[in-house]
Amino acid sequence: MTAFSESACAVLEERYLRRGAQGLQETPDGMLTRVAHAVASAAREFGEEPDYWEERFLKRMRALEFLPNSPTLMNAGIPGGQLAACFVLPIRDDLDSIFQTLGLAARIQQSGGGTGFSFSSLRPRGDLVVSTGGVSSGPLSFIELFDHATTVIRAGGRRRGANMAVLRVDHPDIEEFIGAKRLPGRLTNFNLSVGMTDEFFAALEARHPFDLRNPRSGRVVRQLDPGAMLEQIVHAAWESGDPGLLFLDEIARHHVTPSLGAIEATNPCGEQPLLPYESCILGSLNVSKFMMPNGTIDYARLGEAIADAVVFLDNVIEVNHYPSPEIERATRYTRKIGLGVMGWADYLAAAGVPYDCEGAVAIGERLAGFLTAQARRTSIELGERRGCFPAFAASIWPSRGLKALRNATVTCIAPTGTISLLAGCSSGIEPFFALASRRRMLDGRIAVEVNQLAQAMLQPLGSAGREALAVLEQTGSLADARGIPVELRRRFRVALEILPEDHLLMQAVFQRHIDAAVSKTVNLPATATPEMVREIFLMARQFKLKGVTIYRYGSRRDQPLSLLHEDARPDCRECAL
Repeated sequence: MTAFSESACAVLEERYLRRGAQGLQETPDGMLTRVAHAVASAAREFGEEPDYWEERFLKRMRALEFLPNSPTLMNAGIPGGQLAACFVLPIRDDLDSIFQTLGLAARIQQSGGGTGFSFSSLRPRGDLVVSTGGVSSGPLSFIELFDHATTVIRAGGRRRGANMAVLRVDHPDIEEFIGAKRLPGRLTNFNLSVGMTDEFFAALEARHPFDLRNPRSGRVVRQLDPGAMLEQIVHAAWESGDPGLLFLDEIARHHVTPSLGAIEATNPCGEQPLLPYESCILGSLNVSKFMMPNGTIDYARLGEAIADAVVFLDNVIEVNHYPSPEIERATRYTRKIGLGVMGWADYLAAAGVPYDCEGAVAIGERLAGFLTAQARRTSIELGERRGCFPAFAASIWPSRGLKALRNATVTCIAPTGTISLLAGCSSGIEPFFALASRRRMLDGRIAVEVNQLAQAMLQPLGSAGREALAVLEQTGSLADARGIPVELRRRFRVALEILPEDHLLMQAVFQRHIDAAVSKTVNLPATATPEMVREIFLMARQFKLKGVTIYRYGSRRDQPLSLLHEDARPDCRECAL
């Protein structure tokens, strides 16, 4: 049986396990069995043996080597179960369309999915509405409407509502959007990203005025100093963590089905750029489970797990119950899946490799390349056996020499907020946030989390280890611990002790090999300056990232994680995938 931690069991009972009139009807192992059985049943459609796959899927999940996104754990095997985590829905400049999208978003969030939207097509505030003779209230008014609706859905749901709002940098209301979350308590269910363009950066570098265009007419409404606009973004992000940046042209350069339209938005945490109505099934491999005694990754075992995980995620597309016909058509047309990793910081610490060293970057690059290469190899085999995704001929892949492919994209790096807690490992490719922290659960309870690996390595050090553990529990770090090896402090550096450029470099080496995108936060200490934020944003573009998010510690009252001596309040950036 799987040895879930006390915190994991609390989360499972709170959100995942099936309930009835008499209370809990399912054990944690029963949940895994339910999921494996439901997902393996898709094999029958292709003349394969479901029992074979059920055994393999269950073995991977019981060993906590692999877990799918939360909606799959919650809803697989349940009548009408919606199993995807990531959605992008269209926002057209039409009131009926907007409210249809709002209703669809509510159904998605009720099932545990997260939604992303580009509001860039909406006419600006004050623009003429011909049909009524009135004037438009602008994108921000509709973002607030969606935020209020999410709060209502969230009140009766099992997950915190999560949304992404994107507005292009050339929209006339961009300044209002940039400053939208400077007011505490506003848009608490949304992450915000400015859709940056090459045109903006060209104007910035040339010190030329930048055009803002009415999306309804295409006319230039006014011009702004791009340097001044960047400063507005920098100061807003410094104050509140929002907005992040989404590099639209970089996303377009890696778009695998460009003939289907432009990608304008991502899911709530930014790791999945998607077309309107597309959804994506995510899953993550716990890389710390694949370390050999000599500290290296067992790539042979990892390759087998990658193959199983790709089949699992492809099967989910078959057994999923979709929120609308449009979503089912778009999802099946490209069959995008997003396989990633978690437990990266755990692996590095156990292997004795500091997160912010050249060795970690080199291992990360090899891991990311191997992940995508193996996942794509399996998708090719599935394409030959089960058939290609329907948009294959219209994709970039035939020109790259592929004759078959089951899934248009196969990899992404998600934040793994809750599934990493279930797996007992660090989130995504993030460094340790802290070695001791507290997390507020959905029902208000506080879960205290102390890094088990650090505890285990301090224990043999006797009194020095006990004193270091006391420091760790008070500060969340070993930086101030004395009497322990420098190497031990070095391998357990936490997020706020890692330089911004090292955060970005790790994101960049993974992004070079990942099909979709990478969810990664550049954590900054409370003392960080706006100038540091500006440097990070510009460096992110130089590193060819698809998006970047910063968070200055303490800049938001509702941050999801805090040190043990501080309070923790929920925040929608904890997108529990």
